Amino acid sequence: MKGNSVFLRDRVLPLLVWVFGLLILWEAASWMLLHVAKAPLAQSKLPYVHEVISTLWKYGGTLLKEGSATFGNAGVGFLIGAVAGVVLAVLMSLSKTIEQLTFPYAVASQMIPILGLAPIIYGIVRDEQISRVIISGYITFFPVSLNMLRGLRSVDLSALELMHSYAAKPWAVYWKLRFPAALPGLFSGLKIAAPLAVTGAILVELMGAQHGIGVIMLRNLYYGPSNTYMFWSTVIVSALLGIVSYGLMTLIERLVAPWQPEFRPKGGSH
Repeated sequence: MKGNSVFLRDRVLPLLVWVFGLLILWEAASWMLLHVAKAPLAQSKLPYVHEVISTLWKYGGTLLKEGSATFGNAGVGFLIGAVAGVVLAVLMSLSKTIEQLTFPYAVASQMIPILGLAPIIYGIVRDEQISRVIISGYITFFPVSLNMLRGLRSVDLSALELMHSYAAKPWAVYWKLRFPAALPGLFSGLKIAAPLAVTGAILVELMGAQHGIGVIMLRNLYYGPSNTYMFWSTVIVSALLGIVSYGLMTLIERLVAPWQPEFRPKGGSH
Protein backbone atom coordinates (compact mmCIF):
# COMPACT_ATOMS: atom_id res chain seq x y z
CA MET A 1 0.00 0.00 0.00
CA LYS A 2 2.81 2.35 0.93
CA GLY A 3 4.69 1.34 -2.22
CA ASN A 4 1.71 2.26 -4.38
CA SER A 5 1.40 5.71 -2.82
CA VAL A 6 5.13 6.35 -3.30
CA PHE A 7 4.87 5.25 -6.94
CA LEU A 8 1.91 7.58 -7.50
CA ARG A 9 3.71 10.48 -5.82
CA ASP A 10 7.12 10.01 -7.44
CA ARG A 11 6.18 8.79 -10.92
CA VAL A 12 2.54 9.35 -11.85
CA LEU A 13 2.00 12.80 -10.33
CA PRO A 14 5.04 14.48 -11.98
CA LEU A 15 4.06 12.90 -15.30
CA LEU A 16 0.51 14.22 -15.05
CA VAL A 17 1.78 17.69 -14.16
CA TRP A 18 4.10 17.71 -17.16
CA VAL A 19 1.41 16.47 -19.57
CA PHE A 20 -1.18 18.93 -18.27
CA GLY A 21 1.29 21.82 -18.45
CA LEU A 22 2.31 20.90 -21.97
CA LEU A 23 -1.31 20.79 -23.12
CA ILE A 24 -1.98 24.23 -21.64
CA LEU A 25 1.09 25.68 -23.37
CA TRP A 26 0.02 24.06 -26.66
CA GLU A 27 -3.50 25.51 -26.39
CA ALA A 28 -2.13 28.98 -25.55
CA ALA A 29 0.40 28.90 -28.40
CA SER A 30 -2.33 27.83 -30.84
CA TRP A 31 -4.53 30.75 -29.74
CA MET A 32 -1.60 33.20 -30.07
CA LEU A 33 -0.79 31.92 -33.55
CA LEU A 34 -4.39 32.23 -34.71
CA HIS A 35 -5.56 35.47 -33.05
CA VAL A 36 -2.42 37.50 -32.26
CA ALA A 37 0.12 36.54 -34.93
CA LYS A 38 -2.71 35.85 -37.44
CA ALA A 39 -0.44 33.39 -39.19
CA PRO A 40 -1.71 31.87 -42.45
CA LEU A 41 -3.04 28.32 -41.96
CA ALA A 42 -2.46 28.70 -38.24
CA GLN A 43 -4.54 25.65 -37.33
CA SER A 44 -2.59 23.50 -39.78
CA LYS A 45 0.63 24.52 -38.07
CA LEU A 46 -0.56 24.17 -34.47
CA PRO A 47 -4.24 23.22 -34.02
CA TYR A 48 -6.27 23.61 -30.85
CA VAL A 49 -5.78 20.69 -28.50
CA HIS A 50 -9.47 20.45 -27.65
CA GLU A 51 -10.34 20.20 -31.36
CA VAL A 52 -7.83 17.39 -31.86
CA ILE A 53 -9.15 15.56 -28.80
CA SER A 54 -12.69 16.00 -30.09
CA THR A 55 -11.67 14.51 -33.45
CA LEU A 56 -9.93 11.62 -31.72
CA TRP A 57 -13.13 10.91 -29.83
CA LYS A 58 -15.39 11.29 -32.87
CA TYR A 59 -13.34 9.07 -35.18
CA GLY A 60 -11.88 6.81 -32.50
CA GLY A 61 -13.35 3.67 -34.06
CA THR A 62 -11.80 4.32 -37.46
CA LEU A 63 -8.45 5.32 -35.99
CA LEU A 64 -8.41 2.23 -33.79
CA LYS A 65 -9.25 -0.08 -36.70
CA GLU A 66 -6.62 1.37 -39.02
CA GLY A 67 -4.08 1.67 -36.22
CA SER A 68 -4.61 -2.01 -35.40
CA ALA A 69 -3.85 -2.94 -39.01
CA THR A 70 -0.61 -0.99 -38.86
CA PHE A 71 0.34 -2.33 -35.44
CA GLY A 72 -0.45 -5.94 -36.38
CA ASN A 73 1.68 -5.95 -39.51
CA ALA A 74 4.49 -4.09 -37.78
CA GLY A 75 4.32 -6.65 -34.96
CA VAL A 76 4.66 -9.61 -37.32
CA GLY A 77 7.63 -8.00 -39.06
CA PHE A 78 9.13 -7.10 -35.71
CA LEU A 79 8.93 -10.70 -34.47
CA ILE A 80 10.47 -12.09 -37.67
CA GLY A 81 13.25 -9.49 -37.61
CA ALA A 82 13.91 -10.11 -33.90
CA VAL A 83 14.20 -13.88 -34.36
CA ALA A 84 16.51 -13.41 -37.35
CA GLY A 85 18.65 -10.94 -35.38
CA VAL A 86 18.97 -13.30 -32.40
CA VAL A 87 19.89 -16.27 -34.61
CA LEU A 88 22.54 -14.27 -36.45
CA ALA A 89 23.97 -12.95 -33.17
CA VAL A 90 24.28 -16.49 -31.78
CA LEU A 91 25.94 -17.71 -34.98
CA MET A 92 28.39 -14.80 -34.95
CA SER A 93 29.22 -15.45 -31.30
CA LEU A 94 29.92 -19.11 -32.12
CA SER A 95 32.13 -18.51 -35.13
CA LYS A 96 34.49 -15.64 -35.91
CA THR A 97 34.36 -16.69 -39.57
CA ILE A 98 30.58 -16.27 -39.70
CA GLU A 99 30.92 -12.87 -38.07
CA GLN A 100 33.53 -11.74 -40.60
CA LEU A 101 31.38 -12.99 -43.47
CA THR A 102 28.01 -11.61 -42.37
CA PHE A 103 28.58 -8.56 -40.18
CA PRO A 104 29.87 -6.24 -42.94
CA TYR A 105 26.80 -7.07 -45.03
CA ALA A 106 24.52 -6.47 -42.06
CA VAL A 107 26.15 -3.07 -41.53
CA ALA A 108 25.99 -2.26 -45.26
CA SER A 109 22.29 -3.13 -45.34
CA GLN A 110 21.65 -0.33 -42.85
CA MET A 111 23.23 2.21 -45.19
CA ILE A 112 20.20 1.98 -47.47
CA PRO A 113 17.67 4.69 -46.47
CA ILE A 114 14.30 3.24 -45.51
CA LEU A 115 12.66 6.12 -47.40
CA GLY A 116 14.25 4.78 -50.57
CA LEU A 117 13.89 1.09 -49.78
CA ALA A 118 10.18 1.13 -48.91
CA PRO A 119 8.91 2.07 -52.41
CA ILE A 120 11.30 -0.47 -53.96
CA ILE A 121 9.97 -3.29 -51.76
CA TYR A 122 6.39 -2.18 -52.33
CA GLY A 123 6.97 -2.02 -56.08
CA ILE A 124 8.42 -5.54 -56.15
CA VAL A 125 6.01 -7.27 -53.77
CA ARG A 126 2.87 -5.31 -54.76
CA ASP A 127 1.25 -6.38 -51.50
CA GLU A 128 0.87 -3.80 -48.76
CA GLN A 129 0.68 -6.36 -45.96
CA ILE A 130 3.82 -8.27 -46.95
CA SER A 131 5.66 -5.02 -47.68
CA ARG A 132 4.92 -3.71 -44.19
CA VAL A 133 6.14 -6.97 -42.65
CA ILE A 134 9.35 -6.94 -44.70
CA ILE A 135 10.22 -3.34 -43.89
CA SER A 136 9.42 -3.75 -40.18
CA GLY A 137 11.54 -6.90 -40.04
CA TYR A 138 14.36 -5.20 -41.91
CA ILE A 139 14.40 -2.31 -39.44
CA THR A 140 14.29 -4.67 -36.45
CA PHE A 141 16.97 -7.08 -37.58
CA PHE A 142 20.12 -4.97 -37.16
CA PRO A 143 19.70 -3.36 -33.71
CA VAL A 144 18.61 -6.70 -32.26
CA SER A 145 21.55 -8.65 -33.69
CA LEU A 146 24.09 -5.97 -32.73
CA ASN A 147 22.89 -5.61 -29.12
CA MET A 148 22.39 -9.36 -28.70
CA LEU A 149 25.94 -10.06 -29.89
CA ARG A 150 27.30 -7.47 -27.50
CA GLY A 151 25.34 -9.08 -24.66
CA LEU A 152 26.54 -12.58 -25.50
CA ARG A 153 30.11 -11.33 -25.27
CA SER A 154 29.60 -9.43 -22.04
CA VAL A 155 29.91 -12.59 -19.96
CA ASP A 156 32.22 -12.42 -16.95
CA LEU A 157 35.41 -14.23 -17.94
CA SER A 158 35.85 -15.84 -14.51
CA ALA A 159 32.34 -17.35 -14.76
CA LEU A 160 33.14 -18.59 -18.25
CA GLU A 161 36.38 -20.18 -17.07
CA LEU A 162 34.52 -21.83 -14.22
CA MET A 163 32.01 -23.36 -16.64
CA HIS A 164 34.86 -24.63 -18.81
CA SER A 165 36.66 -26.06 -15.78
CA TYR A 166 33.57 -28.18 -15.13
CA ALA A 167 33.65 -29.32 -18.78
CA ALA A 168 30.24 -27.77 -19.42
CA LYS A 169 28.75 -28.43 -22.83
CA PRO A 170 28.51 -25.46 -25.22
CA TRP A 171 24.69 -25.46 -25.04
CA ALA A 172 24.93 -25.39 -21.22
CA VAL A 173 27.28 -22.39 -21.37
CA TYR A 174 24.82 -20.57 -23.59
CA TRP A 175 21.69 -21.55 -21.69
CA LYS A 176 23.01 -20.90 -18.17
CA LEU A 177 25.51 -18.11 -18.75
CA ARG A 178 25.52 -16.31 -22.09
CA PHE A 179 21.76 -16.01 -22.71
CA PRO A 180 20.97 -14.55 -19.25
CA ALA A 181 23.90 -12.13 -19.66
CA ALA A 182 22.63 -11.14 -23.11
CA LEU A 183 19.06 -10.35 -22.03
CA PRO A 184 19.69 -6.66 -21.15
CA GLY A 185 21.42 -6.14 -24.51
CA LEU A 186 18.67 -8.01 -26.33
CA PHE A 187 15.94 -5.89 -24.79
CA SER A 188 17.90 -2.71 -25.52
CA GLY A 189 17.81 -3.69 -29.18
CA LEU A 190 14.13 -4.65 -29.02
CA LYS A 191 13.17 -1.35 -27.39
CA ILE A 192 15.04 0.57 -30.08
CA ALA A 193 13.52 -1.48 -32.90
CA ALA A 194 9.88 -1.69 -31.75
CA PRO A 195 8.87 1.98 -32.42
CA LEU A 196 10.98 1.99 -35.60
CA ALA A 197 9.09 -1.07 -36.87
CA VAL A 198 5.82 0.85 -36.49
CA THR A 199 7.33 3.83 -38.33
CA GLY A 200 8.48 1.53 -41.13
CA ALA A 201 5.01 0.06 -41.52
CA ILE A 202 3.49 3.56 -41.71
CA LEU A 203 6.06 4.56 -44.31
CA VAL A 204 4.97 1.68 -46.55
CA GLU A 205 1.34 2.73 -46.14
CA LEU A 206 2.23 6.18 -47.46
CA MET A 207 3.29 4.52 -50.73
CA GLY A 208 -0.29 3.76 -51.74
CA ALA A 209 -1.67 1.10 -49.41
CA GLN A 210 -5.40 0.67 -48.80
CA HIS A 211 -5.44 0.21 -45.04
CA GLY A 212 -3.50 1.50 -42.06
CA ILE A 213 -3.04 4.69 -40.09
CA GLY A 214 -0.59 5.99 -42.71
CA VAL A 215 -3.31 5.86 -45.38
CA ILE A 216 -5.61 8.12 -43.35
CA MET A 217 -2.69 10.40 -42.57
CA LEU A 218 -1.84 10.83 -46.25
CA ARG A 219 -5.45 11.37 -47.36
CA ASN A 220 -6.04 14.08 -44.78
CA LEU A 221 -2.76 15.75 -45.64
CA TYR A 222 -3.86 16.00 -49.28
CA TYR A 223 -7.29 17.39 -48.36
CA GLY A 224 -5.63 20.39 -46.74
CA PRO A 225 -6.79 22.65 -43.88
CA SER A 226 -10.33 21.24 -43.78
CA ASN A 227 -8.91 17.96 -42.46
CA THR A 228 -6.24 19.42 -40.21
CA TYR A 229 -7.60 17.94 -36.98
CA MET A 230 -7.92 14.48 -38.49
CA PHE A 231 -4.35 14.67 -39.80
CA TRP A 232 -3.06 15.63 -36.37
CA SER A 233 -5.12 12.83 -34.84
CA THR A 234 -3.37 10.30 -37.07
CA VAL A 235 0.00 11.75 -36.05
CA ILE A 236 -0.91 11.34 -32.38
CA VAL A 237 -2.19 7.80 -32.92
CA SER A 238 1.06 6.93 -34.75
CA ALA A 239 3.08 8.28 -31.82
CA LEU A 240 0.93 6.30 -29.39
CA LEU A 241 1.54 3.11 -31.36
CA GLY A 242 5.28 3.67 -31.01
CA ILE A 243 4.94 4.36 -27.28
CA VAL A 244 2.79 1.25 -26.78
CA SER A 245 5.31 -0.93 -28.63
CA TYR A 246 8.13 0.45 -26.47
CA GLY A 247 6.08 -0.02 -23.31
CA LEU A 248 5.31 -3.63 -24.23
CA MET A 249 9.01 -4.38 -24.61
CA THR A 250 9.73 -2.73 -21.25
CA LEU A 251 6.99 -4.75 -19.58
CA ILE A 252 8.25 -8.02 -21.05
CA GLU A 253 11.80 -7.11 -20.02
CA ARG A 254 10.62 -6.48 -16.46
CA LEU A 255 8.99 -9.92 -16.40
CA VAL A 256 11.86 -11.80 -18.06
CA ALA A 257 14.86 -10.03 -16.50
CA PRO A 258 13.66 -8.45 -13.24
CA TRP A 259 17.14 -8.45 -11.69
CA GLN A 260 18.31 -5.42 -13.67
CA PRO A 261 19.19 -2.31 -11.62
CA GLU A 262 16.46 -0.09 -13.08
CA PHE A 263 13.77 -2.54 -11.95
CA ARG A 264 15.00 -2.78 -8.38
CA PRO A 265 13.58 -0.56 -5.65
CA LYS A 266 15.48 2.69 -5.07
CA GLY A 267 17.52 2.41 -8.28
CA GLY A 268 19.34 -0.82 -7.65
CA SER A 269 19.73 -1.31 -3.93
CA HIS A 270 19.00 -4.80 -2.66
